[in-house]
Amino acid sequence: MSTVLVTGANRGIGYEFVKQYSKNNFNVLACCRSAENASELQELAKEVKNIKIYELDVGNINIIKNLSQQLKNEKIDVLINNAGIYRSSTIGNINYDEWMESFRINTIAPYQIVEAFLDQILNSDLKKVVSITSKMGSIDDNTTGGSYIYRSSKTALNSMMRSLTHDLVDRGIATLTLHPGWVRTDMGGPGGWIDSFESVQGMIREIDKLTIDDSGKYLDYAGKSINW
Repeated sequence: MSTVLVTGANRGIGYEFVKQYSKNNFNVLACCRSAENASELQELAKEVKNIKIYELDVGNINIIKNLSQQLKNEKIDVLINNAGIYRSSTIGNINYDEWMESFRINTIAPYQIVEAFLDQILNSDLKKVVSITSKMGSIDDNTTGGSYIYRSSKTALNSMMRSLTHDLVDRGIATLTLHPGWVRTDMGGPGGWIDSFESVQGMIREIDKLTIDDSGKYLDYAGKSINW
């Protein structure tokens, strides 16, 4: 049985990844900042035996390293960097502490997690690294401005993933950067075009199709290529 590790697994897209992968006969390592407060995830794990919950504050490198040590004997076939934050920002109205926090969570943490769990990925069969980004991180697609904090942190995430593609290909690890669409979640709000089930179903389909030969793509949940 293959294993997937999902960050930000307690709600929204992350929670839906846990649900669908567990039904797809994966062992699921569901990571969230506070297991105690993840009541819905806890209930799901009681019902589905192939889900294990681990506490992970992605903004704390020591906690990342400690969890990697705890899971040193796991073979992680698919690592999904899903945890992220959105902070509103307009010109003349930017909180610089929030900007730094967004880079730490949205950009730096995904790299640190890949680095920390690299051995577990290398020891697996599938060897896939996925980061959930946003189309708002596309420089080509930025036609409206604004959202300085979120856009820049996701653009940087995209660039980081692009570098990982080149650095990991010779080690047999395939990477994929995915835009989930505008999803009706706590982060996306009630006006989203799709629900989390449709988004995650599409993203899993693209992850399943991923091979080392097409590593490094930037796609939306429906498989459409996005310009960087």
